[in-house]
Amino acid sequence: MQEAIILVGGKGTRLRPLTNHTPKPLLQVAGASFIRHQIAKLTAAGVRHVVFATSYLASLFEEEFKDFSQDLAISYAVEEIPLGTGGAIRNAGRLLRGDRPDAPVLVLNGDILSGVDLHGVLAYHEANAADVTLHLTRVADPRAFGLVPTDASGRVLSFLEKPRTQEECVTDQINAGCYVFSRSVLDAIPGDREVSVEQETFPALVADGRRVFGHTTDEYWRDLGTPLAFVHGSADLITGRADSPLVGPPAEALIDPTAVVDPTARVTGGSTVGPHAVIGPHVVVDRSIIGARVTVAAGSRVHESVVDHDSSIGSESILREAVVGCHSHVGAQNELPAQLRLSCGIRIPAQGVRVSGTAVACPTVH
Repeated sequence: MQEAIILVGGKGTRLRPLTNHTPKPLLQVAGASFIRHQIAKLTAAGVRHVVFATSYLASLFEEEFKDFSQDLAISYAVEEIPLGTGGAIRNAGRLLRGDRPDAPVLVLNGDILSGVDLHGVLAYHEANAADVTLHLTRVADPRAFGLVPTDASGRVLSFLEKPRTQEECVTDQINAGCYVFSRSVLDAIPGDREVSVEQETFPALVADGRRVFGHTTDEYWRDLGTPLAFVHGSADLITGRADSPLVGPPAEALIDPTAVVDPTARVTGGSTVGPHAVIGPHVVVDRSIIGARVTVAAGSRVHESVVDHDSSIGSESILREAVVGCHSHVGAQNELPAQLRLSCGIRIPAQGVRVSGTAVACPTVH
């Protein structure tokens, strides 16, 4: 039986306010929680038992999967104190059911959207009799990532911190957040303290001459940790740039059957419109996520933004790369600047925020 661990314990601070009440892996991406896309991918790869390494709002994962009926067993390893990536893997490993010391265990980060062939990663691991195999991906500018150089055979040479200059970029290969551990190596991670696999476990294995390999591929890859990346990942799934067993043929938009979209509105770019949302006349929603029970009034334009559930956008407002938290209201004729994040429950009056000039007269003060 193939087993896997998904690391889902992070607080998702880079995605606030979307993660104020919802763990990042449970956010809706292309019509389903992101972790359900990962579960579907694991199931298609033959995994029959998965352990969620949880911490932040852990009970919500059990709530999400309480009625799960597919041919997959799910266990929950709750992290009571911070254990780091390595400690979380070791803690989750206690719930694995296999006992072969050489059995391969897949480990996935809970915020990576990837097109990697999991069968291929497993086959590469076994062909090299590896202790650990890391999926590596190439990026155009690796300065925001730790680097993982390998030799001609794919064996990992070192783990380098984020380079500060272009000259320090000795490779464009980075850790893509998918691993295969031999069970004996996983069980050797200390289980009583915080451990980082990136800074402690993997470098120590390389220094000891263990068989650590990097499987480098060029498939689609995106870290969904920021609002813009989150929006783009969802849109890429809908338009077909990325794939998931849960998403149908490529489309311009994914609109819930209960949503109401005016015939004059345009919903494009891989946008999603959630249950019972209302999109008014002449509205443009482009490459954005509109949550459940959201109302977008006439003439508004929403570009590369997220409007969380139970919020409303007034008429002729403009959102670009913005995040509107749940239960918020943006009044008419507002223009939200890029990177703005509105906390849950915020109310902005009509014409309260503008980036460009406006000819609208100021209200009379009595």
